[in-house]
Amino acid sequence: MQLLEIFPHLNATLNAFSGVLLIFGFYFIKNKEIQKHRVCMVSAVVSSSIFLFCYLIHHSIRTYYFGLGPTKFTGEGIIRPIYFTILATHTILAAVVAPAIPFIFYKALKGQFEIHKKFARVVFPVWLYVSVTGVVVYLLLYQLYPSR
Repeated sequence: MQLLEIFPHLNATLNAFSGVLLIFGFYFIKNKEIQKHRVCMVSAVVSSSIFLFCYLIHHSIRTYYFGLGPTKFTGEGIIRPIYFTILATHTILAAVVAPAIPFIFYKALKGQFEIHKKFARVVFPVWLYVSVTGVVVYLLLYQLYPSR
């Protein structure tokens, strides 16, 4: 059971790291520092991929090995609808952006920069939102309002 306890912290760290890399990648491309942009974006893809793998492992172990459901949010009052709104938008947008990331990554690797740029303008803010709200969900669920 202690193995499960590390996953939320690891996942939040990976999400935060991805968000920071996205911001730096954006900064570098705006300043025409292509190589630095590339390093940041490859690192963000790797970090997000590791996050997704760990997230799926964590929830698979919780559900299929231990028979546990999702972690209960214990906050009360106005924070409940705020938390569930953040969680809902995070979850929906994560499902939308997940297949878009490999698509724009592939376009960049193939040198199809006009298509990459066109889609990245939409994917970047969504991916950044998902990374940031992933950390916010973690903070609310595990740090500010932990299960009893």
